[in-house]
Amino acid sequence: MAFAPEMVETGRLLLRRPVPADLDAIFAINSDPRLWTHFPALRHTDPVQTREAMARWDASWESTGLGHWTVRERGSDPVIGYAGASLLGGMVWNIGYRLAVAAHGRGLAREAAEAAMLWADRTDPALPRIAYLLEHNLASAAVARAIGLELVHRGPDAGNPDPEAVRLVFADRALTADQSAVVLA
Repeated sequence: MAFAPEMVETGRLLLRRPVPADLDAIFAINSDPRLWTHFPALRHTDPVQTREAMARWDASWESTGLGHWTVRERGSDPVIGYAGASLLGGMVWNIGYRLAVAAHGRGLAREAAEAAMLWADRTDPALPRIAYLLEHNLASAAVARAIGLELVHRGPDAGNPDPEAVRLVFADRALTADQSAVVLA
């Protein structure tokens, strides 16, 4: 098992392990209602929610050697998003990405997600890599497909306040019953 670097450069991006000073920028992204039209209940309304998310990312870095990075354009300082991988139940890498609205439509989410895919594979290649999203989040589904993931599950979204919400799971390989149970819990 390899440990991912805390800073990664891609063609256009600088990915860096978050630090406490990133809180305001990440909160601004997570509190933007335009980014939560697919699941409004998850929008952050208090910086405490963002601090808790960042603590989970930090715990992931400490326990697995991989977590989420902040996303910046190379040569620019503002945080425009975050992306990375988190381990679900010790069985599956969940690839996650969220960019500010101003950064949409330029392939930056794909570029950040490709880095997360690469480092999840290098960190523990025995584990599948997935993207877990709601069906009407078309942009996220497009990124999942663009990074080579294929649809392996479509069904009701357990625990969603919208009873008609449909959960999609994309993966780089078939999931075992135990892996599917972890993802869909």
